[in-house]
Amino acid sequence: MADRTALRQIGLVHGEEVRFKPHANRRWVVGRISGVEPDGSICLHDPDGSARSLRPEALEVRRPGPRGRRKWRNVAEVATTWEQLPLF
Repeated sequence: MADRTALRQIGLVHGEEVRFKPHANRRWVVGRISGVEPDGSICLHDPDGSARSLRPEALEVRRPGPRGRRKWRNVAEVATTWEQLPLF
């Protein structure tokens, strides 16, 4: 339940589709979000069912554009709030 709350805080939903590139020169792979890891990475499951934890900068999620058409946008740009840890 804490994972779903953390996902909502950054503007994502459990089970939502995201895409990522496993390697720089490969095609996009679509997976499903399953939670947030303690280090801030996003946990997801690829089409084979394997779990992966990737930084938000490496993921894209579908969001409506200016004219309402859904397009892929970087998760780091879509995130509504990020919680910063206190320094002291």
